[in-house]
This record gives sequence, C-alpha cells and structure tokens, in this order.
Amino acid sequence: MLNCLTFLLSCPCKFCTHFKLQSMKLITIFFLFLLLASPIVSGATLKQQEVEVLKEIGNTLGKKDWDFSVDPCSGERNWTSPASKSYSELNAVNCDCSFSNHTLCHVVSIVLKSQNLSGTLPPQLARLPYLQEIDLTLNYLNGTIPKQWSSLNLVNISLYGNRVTGSIPKELGNITTLKSLVLEFNQLSGNLPTELGSLPQIETLLLTSNNFTGELPASFANLTTLKNIRLGDNQFSGSIPNFIQNWRSVETMVIQGSGFSGPIPSGISLMKNLNDLRISDLNGSDSPFPQLDRITNLQTLMLRSCNIIGAMPENLGNLTNLKVLDLSYNKLSGQIPSSFAELQKMDMLFLTRNLLTGPLPDWISKPDFVDLSFNNFSIRKSEEPGCQQGSTNLFASSVNGNSIGNISCLQNTGCTKTWYSLYINCGGKQVVSNGNKTYDDDSGTTGPARFLSEGTNWALITTGHFFDSGRADYYTWSTTNKLAMENDELYRDARVSPVSLTYYAFCLGNGNYTVNLHFAEIMFTDDKTYSSLGRRVFDIYIQRKLVLKDFNIAKEAGGVGKAVIKNFTAVVTAKALEIRLYWAGKGTTTIPFGSVYGPLISAISVDPDFVPPPPTVNGGGLSVGAIVAIVVAGAIIIILIFGILWWKHCFGQKSSVPKELKDINSQTTIFTLRQIRAATNNFDRAFKIGQGGFGPVYKGVLSDGTRIAVKQLSDKSVQGNREFINEIGMISALRHPYLVKLYGFCMEEDQLLLVYEYMENNSLAHALF
Repeated sequence: MLNCLTFLLSCPCKFCTHFKLQSMKLITIFFLFLLLASPIVSGATLKQQEVEVLKEIGNTLGKKDWDFSVDPCSGERNWTSPASKSYSELNAVNCDCSFSNHTLCHVVSIVLKSQNLSGTLPPQLARLPYLQEIDLTLNYLNGTIPKQWSSLNLVNISLYGNRVTGSIPKELGNITTLKSLVLEFNQLSGNLPTELGSLPQIETLLLTSNNFTGELPASFANLTTLKNIRLGDNQFSGSIPNFIQNWRSVETMVIQGSGFSGPIPSGISLMKNLNDLRISDLNGSDSPFPQLDRITNLQTLMLRSCNIIGAMPENLGNLTNLKVLDLSYNKLSGQIPSSFAELQKMDMLFLTRNLLTGPLPDWISKPDFVDLSFNNFSIRKSEEPGCQQGSTNLFASSVNGNSIGNISCLQNTGCTKTWYSLYINCGGKQVVSNGNKTYDDDSGTTGPARFLSEGTNWALITTGHFFDSGRADYYTWSTTNKLAMENDELYRDARVSPVSLTYYAFCLGNGNYTVNLHFAEIMFTDDKTYSSLGRRVFDIYIQRKLVLKDFNIAKEAGGVGKAVIKNFTAVVTAKALEIRLYWAGKGTTTIPFGSVYGPLISAISVDPDFVPPPPTVNGGGLSVGAIVAIVVAGAIIIILIFGILWWKHCFGQKSSVPKELKDINSQTTIFTLRQIRAATNNFDRAFKIGQGGFGPVYKGVLSDGTRIAVKQLSDKSVQGNREFINEIGMISALRHPYLVKLYGFCMEEDQLLLVYEYMENNSLAHALF
C-alpha cells in the first residue's frame, strides 16, 4: 500500500493528479476515523490502582499465573480462559471499559472456577469499587468470609465447594444489590444472621452441607424474592417455619437431612411456583400428609422419611406435571390412590418401606421405575409375580411375606443346602482373597428400583435416583489407582446407590454371626484439590436395626483410598440376614462432580460364631443318615406294593389313567409330570440325593415352597396302573414317626413317581431317637 501511495504522489499525469486528490481525501478520512476510534480499540486500560490490588488478591488466593506484563482487561494471556475450556473450569477477569470516554477500565467480575486455589479469601476485593461478582467455585480456599465485602455493590457471591470456616458476617445483609449467595459445601457454622432477612433482591440462597445451627431467623419471612433455596445437611433445630408460605416466588426448595423437625407446614400449599420440592429425614413426631394439590407446577416431589402417616390424598392426581414422586420411608397406609393413573408424565415412583395395603393397580408398570418394596399389599401366593416385575420392585411387598426370613416373593427359591457363611465382592467380579475365600461376583446391572438375585443364596436391592446431575445413574464404581492396602483386590470396585442399598441373604443356618463390612472411599482424591473435599455420610442397618449413624468412610479410615472394616454381630433366627445402607441426606452431593453421594461398600464377609455341622453330601440338603432313612423307608413301601401286585398277578396290565383316577379313594395328591419336573429342575443330576434298588431319589421344591423327595421307579419295572394306584391309597394311610410321609404320586408318560416329605438335614439316629 505504501508503494502504491508513493507512485501516485510522484506521477505527473492528469489522471494520477485527479486520482491523487481523491485518494488524499479518502486517506484523510480513514486516518481521522482511526484517530477517533483508537480509544475504543486499544486505548482503554485498567486503572493502575486496581492493577496493584489484583496483585495482592492473586497472592492471597494463591493465583500465580496472572500475567501482569499485559493489561488485565485486555483478555490476553491468562486473564480469560480459552473458549475450549469447559464451563466448570473458568478463569476470567471481566472489566467495564466505558469510563472516561472509553479510556479507563474497572474490574466488575472475578470468576475463578475449578482452579484448586489453596489460599484464603481476600479482603482486598473490597478495594475494587466496581466489583459486582465474586465466583470462587470449587477451589481449596480456607479462611473466613471478609466482612469488608459488604461495602461493595455485589450481585453474586459464590464460594461453592471450598474449606471456608467461621460464621456468615452479619454485614452481608447490607448488600442491597445481592441476588445470589452460594455458600454450599464448606465448613461454615453458627446461627444464620438475622440481617440476611434484609436482602431486598435475593433470589438464590444455597447453604447446603455446612454446620449451621439454630432456627431459621424470623426475618427470613421477608425474603419474598427468593426463587431457589437449599438448606440441607446442617444442624438446624426447631421445625420448618410456617413463614415459608411468604416465599411465593420459590421454584426450587431442597431441605434434606437439615436437622429440622416436622411437620411440613400447611402454608406450603401457597407456594404455587414450586416445580422442585425435596424434603427428607425430618425429626419429630408423626404428622398427616400436607396439602399440595394447588402446586400444579410440581415436577419433582420428594417427601422421604418425613414421619407422614395416614393415606395418600386422592388430589395428588391433580399434579399432572409430576415426573418424580418419592414418598418412601414414611408410615403411609391405605391403598395407592386411583388418581395416580392420571399422572401420565410420571416416570419414577418410590413408595418403599411404608404400610400400604390393597391390590396392585393395573397401571403400576407404566412408569419407568417403581419401587413398592417393604409394604403390606394384598398379594396372594398364587398371584405372587416375583420380586421384580418388569420395572417394578416388589421385594417384601406382601402383607404375608415382608418379615425377615419370610419374603413371599422368594418362596419359590429352593435352598440347595444350608449356608453358614457369605462372601460378596460388592460391585466387582468374583475374586479369591482374604485367606483363600471366594467372594461372589456382584457386578450385575441394577437401577433406581431394582431387585437382583445373582448369588446362590443372596440378593441385592437398589433404590433411588441421582438428582442434580447430567450423567446417567450409576450403581458400581471402579478405580484404576493403586491401593496400598492388604487384600486390595476387594477394594478396587464398589457398589453404590443414591438412597438405599440392601443385601439380603437366605438359606443361612440359625445362630450368631460376625458381619464384616469392608469399605474404602475410592471416589474422592487425597490431594489438596476440590476433589478431596467430598464428604460421604450414610447409616448402616443390620436385621432392620440401626447399628451405625452418620458413617463417614474416609473419616473412619483416616483418608481416602484406605480400607476400614466395621464389625457387627447379627442374630439369624429365621435363616435370613438383611444388611441395609441408607443415605439420610447428609454429606456433599456434587464433589468432585454432580451426584456423588449415597452409600458405598466394597465387600461383605459373614462368618458364624459357632462350629457349623458337618457338610452334606453331593452339595445337597441331606446327610448320609437322612438319605439312608428315605431309601430304607421307600424300599419297604415299594417292596410292599410290588409284593401285593405280584400276588394279584397284575403285572403288564394296561389301563387308561383317567379311568383309574376316578376310582382312587385316598388322601394322596396326584402330581403332574410338569410339576415334578419343575420341582426337580427336570431331574437335574445336581438334585439327585441317592440311588435305591428301584430307582434314584431326587430332592425338589414345589411351587408353594414345600420341599419334597421324589422316588423315580426304574423304567424296567412293569406294573398295572390300577393296582399301582390302589396300593398307593393303602400305603398313604400308613402313619409312623419312623417313616417319611407319602405326599402323593405321578403317573404320566410311563413314569411312576412317588413323592415323599423331605427329611431335614440330620442323621438317621436323630430321626429315630
């Protein structure tokens, strides 16, 4: 361009002279434009006094990579995060450069997210007079909140996920411009200052996971501009105040594990803008169901473990926008309201551990996940659908089968033997560990309302949904980090659950057992980053009794990635053992990422406190003596039958079964071959418990749970059907304590089968004497 301009200025021709004049005019206009525009483009700079303040702030925070060789408001170097960085990792100093005719800038916002800064909260921020936002989310900062910040016209303060201690300065109540105060997941304590009730524009108040005490100040009734409030995991006292009805603009309210007592205030029905209401684990006495039918915007309704009694109101069917309904761990009775069928958008329904009765509704399988476990529904044994019916968990849901050792939906689960130990590698594959003990595989897929039976004599039940996370729910977790501990193979994987995690063992011998629960926190780090600030807290129940409250794995183990084994004594009296881990709303929920909370366990080992009896043969349920008793008794009966038939010269006679069955006159049962095959797993070799002179003996379990021994007559025998049936009637009348009872027989497809009672595991001497 400069060469062209030089040529035009030196050329004497008329055309160049004319063009030269026009060009000079354009060049003059262009340079005038640059002169006028230059202050906007590159002339505005940050006031030097604020540059010096930023240097002090960086030192206090531990921010060492700010480059002061360029202007902090230039957006260059490390003053603003590159566009490729995720939203959770932000580094930005934002300025307003409209001052003094666009020649002067002032800092208006400092956002340092996920920087793992390890300094303290800088009071020097108060010397940035135009500052409106302080966002130090997810760092490793400690210290107290400087009261000097109250001199600023702040709009947003976020200290989410740090190590801040002390109380909230009452001076923050003077910031009349404040709209958002986020102090979640810190170590703050003390009572909430009354002065916070004077914030005229506050919309977001998040105080979850601290150590706040006392009651909510009465002045909080004035916070009518609130839209989002979270108060969970604290040590508040008193009840939830009725003045919350003044918070008419609130859209999200979360009060989980807060320390508050019930009842839920009746005034909550006036909060018509609520779309997300979560209240759980309230202290106090029983209370009726709150009125909620007017809050038609509700999409998530959780009233878990709130001591609610009585029936669920029919008008809940008016909440047609509901997607998640969780009323578990209460004392609700009566039937499921028929109006629930109108909740077409509902995809999760949790009603576990209540006192609900009546039949199961026809629509119950429509939501994606339904948990009805541990209730008193009227389900007949003949209608028992199993512990998992599609998307519906029905474990222990029947009034006649929800006590330990009497789970109705497990009645068809035959015990191949009596067990005296239990080893599970929770969340992982089968491993041999801890003195050559084989720990069962527990890596199967579960879900928000899922019964899973993978073990020979145990099952797993998971309950709950991970809220506040964009990722899918997860129920196992693995670590690739090297664990410096004994039997580390047990701790590389873990089973997790959002709310409840239950292991149910059956077919156990009665007696006292030592239950060892193995834990290691493998989801947090042990470095000085925000990932090390997570706190996992849950409760432990053995045989439905609370044995450990507010258990924190890392705290008990002395750090993360370290093993801790908790020992308990369990008394088994009904051949069953129940171990349940329950999240009661305590601890952090989004560190190091969204939805990291709930119970976590690495392994389970259960050993008897007594000497178990000698093992049975063939892995079955009968000892040698018991088999001898059955074989001898069966042989006597068979010989007697065949002797009589021989005397009558009836061998080889052929008759149609239906005709002869009309003539039978006995108390025996006629079994179908299909029933016998189902009971013995189609005469599985594993079910064979003996061999007699007239054929093999198989163990089996009928559909009603009755255990039987099946004598299969050899196909080489030839016998008339009528005589066989007549003599069965005669033998069935024999009753003697030394003879096993004859339940019935089966005669199909040339099969002659005798069905006896199943003798319990013991010796012949025990049976006789």
